[in-house]
This record gives sequence, C-alpha cells and structure tokens, in this order.
Amino acid sequence: MKKIPGILAALGLATCSAYVLAEVDGDAERGAAAAGVCAACHQADGSGKNVPGGESWPRLAGLDAAYIAKQLHDYQSGERSNASMMPFANMLNEQQIADVAAYYASLAATQGSGGEGADETTLKRGKQLAERGDWSSYVVSCKSCHGPGNQGAGEVFPGIAGQHAGYIETQLQAWKAGARENDTQDLMGSIARRMSDDDIHAVSVWLARQNSAAN
Repeated sequence: MKKIPGILAALGLATCSAYVLAEVDGDAERGAAAAGVCAACHQADGSGKNVPGGESWPRLAGLDAAYIAKQLHDYQSGERSNASMMPFANMLNEQQIADVAAYYASLAATQGSGGEGADETTLKRGKQLAERGDWSSYVVSCKSCHGPGNQGAGEVFPGIAGQHAGYIETQLQAWKAGARENDTQDLMGSIARRMSDDDIHAVSVWLARQNSAAN
C-alpha cells in the first residue's frame, strides 16, 4: 500500500496558510470501489472526457495521488469550487479520499484529446509557451513547474501533457478570471492573467497532443 499525505486542515496553499499533513494509507483496491461515483464523468479508466465545444472532464489516471487528494480536500473546504464536483467530494471521508487518490494514481495515464485539427501556427505558439515561455510577456514555460515533458512534479504540479485540451483551457481561463484560486501563491493565476485567449488555446491544444506517459 502506498502512503500519501492527507490534508486534514484544508486551508489552501494559495494563501500560504498553514496546513496539517497526516500519513494516510491509500488503498487502490478500496479506491476502485469508492471511485464508482466518479466514473460517470471521469470514466472507469480515469480517462475523463473532452466534448468539442462543450464541457471537459479531466483525465485522472496516472496523476500524483497527493495532488488528487489535495484537490478533493479543496472541494470539500470550498477552496476550489465546482458545482458538479463539490457534492461528490463531500461524500468522501478522509480514508476514502486517500483510497480514491491511490486508485487513480495506480492507473496507466491515458491520452487526452482536443488538439486534433489545430493549425501549425497555433501548435508552434503552444509549444513555445509550454517549453520556453514568452519572456516578453513575463510568461514562464509550463515545464518550469510541471517538470520535464510536462509530466508533473510532485504533489503540487500535476502532469498536464496529454490532458484534455478543453480542461486545460477551462482551468487557465478560470485562473485568469479569478474563479479558481487554489494554486500556490497565485502562481497559476499570475501567469494566466498575462496570457491572451489565443495563447491559452494554443498551449492547451499543444499539450493535449503530447504523450501523457513518461518516456
């Protein structure tokens, strides 16, 4: 069994508040049963869903367990808000959160969608933003925080390579508008506010086309 940190006092890293970490055993087999309520949106294999021009549900398979657990705690505390997610998150107790997080983390990362049909100019700009950033606008590259290949870096920065384009774009727009604020020290918000809508779209579709699994 894999130990992951559970956030008992979900007070929000974005505001630099203190929080308490406890070692909670996350059991993937128990998590598979508890995650039954998640399958309608995130699918049984954790692949999520991308509806062109509509809503997008993120791929959870292969994400860091502690990152998933933090997001569920943030939904419970109201630090992160989503009308669909909050009721389901509030159905889970501390042990179930650890188990669900361990379950999705144990699954093989699936490939996202939404980057199909993007033109070369858009993809070139998306690659620049993801890999090098744009210092003329003080936008750091995605991989500076999300790690080599944007495969993720620990519990704070999730893997975003191969994530659904619609989900990435929705979250960047939420940070830009101030509708999502549960990131560390407003890091994502400060970056998103410097990005145009075209740049947000470009980096989203480019990332969706990248390999979701580490080489």
